[in-house]
Amino acid sequence: MSDDNSQKSYSYEQAGVSIAAGNALVKAIAPLAKSTARPGADAELGGFGGFFDPRAAGYKDPLLVAANDGVGTKVKLAIDHDRHDQIGIDLVAMCVNDLIVQGAEPLFFLDYFATGKLENGVAERVVASIADGCKISGCALIGGETAEMPGMYAAGDYDLAGFCVGAVERGEQLTGDKVAEGDVLLGLASSGVHSNGYSLVRRLAEDKGWKLNRPALFDPEVLLIDALIAPTRIYVKSLLPFVRPKDGKPARIHALAHITGGGLLENIPRVLPKGLHARIDADAWPQPRLMAFLQAQGHIEPGEMARTFNCGVGMVLAVAADEVASLTADLEAAGETVFTIGTIVAGEKGCTVTGSVETWSAQEPWEAVHLG
Repeated sequence: MSDDNSQKSYSYEQAGVSIAAGNALVKAIAPLAKSTARPGADAELGGFGGFFDPRAAGYKDPLLVAANDGVGTKVKLAIDHDRHDQIGIDLVAMCVNDLIVQGAEPLFFLDYFATGKLENGVAERVVASIADGCKISGCALIGGETAEMPGMYAAGDYDLAGFCVGAVERGEQLTGDKVAEGDVLLGLASSGVHSNGYSLVRRLAEDKGWKLNRPALFDPEVLLIDALIAPTRIYVKSLLPFVRPKDGKPARIHALAHITGGGLLENIPRVLPKGLHARIDADAWPQPRLMAFLQAQGHIEPGEMARTFNCGVGMVLAVAADEVASLTADLEAAGETVFTIGTIVAGEKGCTVTGSVETWSAQEPWEAVHLG
């Protein structure tokens, strides 16, 4: 009995994978990677791995620190609304901000882009934005993987992962052990929702029927989609000078917390020693209008806001009280918006966020606590 398929000649192309498209993409992104070159990396793509020379980057006895992350369902928002030109900044930001909190300078980055079918230059736009993020943070894009996997993703869908390695001289790493009772907590303003909480944002958008391509209710100058998709702020270059000892003096920053999933409540305790508790005063900085919009649309309790979104603060610094004024001035000179948001007190390791009536739309004074 004959089988029509028995003599069929198969190719990778027929199975849905285009080697030509993959090669064209590598050719297109090679100059993007080269544009991120820095001491220690020549950023040439095409080998089986990427080299980095820590000595050429100025390190004598470095500890390497590694971080990897994605951008969650913010990717789906980018896909659904053709906003591929900044999503790579989020990918880099999520990794490099996690390195700087440990006192490490981001050195090199690798990305993973996976899709069902390479088409319409989307991958190139995404990788271009990854290169932008690398330039903002001063790290080299030295490699990556583009995977075309038919049947794994719905048409047009893709996913991203990022991997970053940084370095810190031995003994200079930030571990939180220098945090002390009486330290002041400074908050650096976020640029929006950053890259956490988007499953809730997307659920609200669907349930409330938001018109994302119309001006935002809270800012008629900006389309709602653009307010929601604004890339995560990268804090590396403004913080790097202050996490290192200088002129024989200790680092001016005792600890840093990157405010990601879990919000203020859950991220700050990650850098506290046992016996110390962070007290945050939500009255101390203005609630961004975007956050107020999300809260009102979802009837979200203040405590839930504090453990879901960054609430306008993307990075928290623990510093000695006598450093607050000068460090605030220096960070503002570096382009940051700085708020004094709380203090470190003796107590069970954790964080308490408190607010007055009307702060974060509360009808009575409130507090939210996370221990551990």
